[in-house]
Amino acid sequence: MLQVLLQVRVRATVLYRRVFSSAAIGLAGCTASIVFHWLVDDPWVLSQGSGPPILSAVLAAVLFSLLNIALIAIAAHTANPDSAWREVLWDRESVLLDVVELCLGVIVSIGCGLNLGLLVLALPPVVLLQRSLLHAQLQAAARTDAKTGLLNAAAWQREADTEIVRARRTGDTLALLIIDIDHFKRVNDAHGHLVGDQVLVGVASMLRSQLRDYDVVGRFGGEEFVVLLPGADIDEARRVAERLRVRIGHMAIPVDDTLVRVTISAGVALLSVHGDDLIDLLTAADLALYRAKELGRDRVCIPAVQPPPRPLPNDPSTP
Repeated sequence: MLQVLLQVRVRATVLYRRVFSSAAIGLAGCTASIVFHWLVDDPWVLSQGSGPPILSAVLAAVLFSLLNIALIAIAAHTANPDSAWREVLWDRESVLLDVVELCLGVIVSIGCGLNLGLLVLALPPVVLLQRSLLHAQLQAAARTDAKTGLLNAAAWQREADTEIVRARRTGDTLALLIIDIDHFKRVNDAHGHLVGDQVLVGVASMLRSQLRDYDVVGRFGGEEFVVLLPGADIDEARRVAERLRVRIGHMAIPVDDTLVRVTISAGVALLSVHGDDLIDLLTAADLALYRAKELGRDRVCIPAVQPPPRPLPNDPSTP
């Protein structure tokens, strides 16, 4: 019942994903049902409240969840082999959600076994859980870019501002990267915008797989991406940018009977060296990115540090 509500109320998605999700739910549910009836001859013994049948119901529910997640994870990883398994499997929030679903499903099953009239009492918590899931999805949609799944520009700026304030307070180093896909317009013109979207998704997936969990990565607009590297000095930031450049340069997007390859250019800026706030860092990194493009693209550049202006001889502030 909960899965039906989720499929009806979740945000719109393409048809084949709904078909596959429904098939995965059906296969997992059928397998769990077969195992449960193999362990429990008469399901109505649940109404007696004895331990073994209830334990069998819990095991069947766990089996359903594991099979469903495994099928979805395999499909997601097959569709995007560059993605890490940890991105399509559990995180803390999904584990908590699965536990809540399992507990609620077992309670509903036992309640229906005792008396079908109790189903009326079970519906409100199911609907409440569904509404909380929908609210979480809406919150995530407001923070993420629809095409790449990365933070959108507004959400990235909020998190970047927070990290910069923390770094200035603690005196930690922090670096910022601006990454641009070289000649992205040529990809759209030659292969169409759908292929261009696949390239964006591939680049975003590569960024996620090569960065740390606490690095702040987002799509800045068009073919530009921004990365904040807390705790990174200029040497580490340059190494990270070079690694991203090499990995993305070796990436290939399959399109019909050909492979689409792209390169990136990147500009790097360091907190307290090239600027003291987000605007200064973005400006410095953007100037470095522009220089990388002028030098032929497919490279990483760092802005030249300008020396502080010398005070005028008659400046009263001169010691």
